[in-house]
Amino acid sequence: MQKNTSRKSGFTLVEIMIVVAIIGLLAAIAIPNFVKARQASQKSACIANLKQIDGAKATWALEAKKTSSDTPADSDLFGATAYIRSKPACPAAGTYAVNAVDSKPTCTITEHTY
Repeated sequence: MQKNTSRKSGFTLVEIMIVVAIIGLLAAIAIPNFVKARQASQKSACIANLKQIDGAKATWALEAKKTSSDTPADSDLFGATAYIRSKPACPAAGTYAVNAVDSKPTCTITEHTY
């Protein structure tokens, strides 16, 4: 007479369900934080671009002897021989308005203010 002592090893359905539940809980906690971090980094990059445009605008006004009500064209600020090599783009797909020398540049996304 032979004894059958082979045991099948593996995970039970309950163990697999617990692991899936834990992974789902971790994802539910982590994903909103990733979205917030992405939005915050886009906002800070956009503000840095606005500061760069404002500095180029002020330098242009001083060198070209312009008044504070003058508005520079894109070709005055951006280009290979200008103050900024290429016009920066908002990382959140907004667009920039250079505005007059006495006012700050703006982005079409309202949260991105300088």
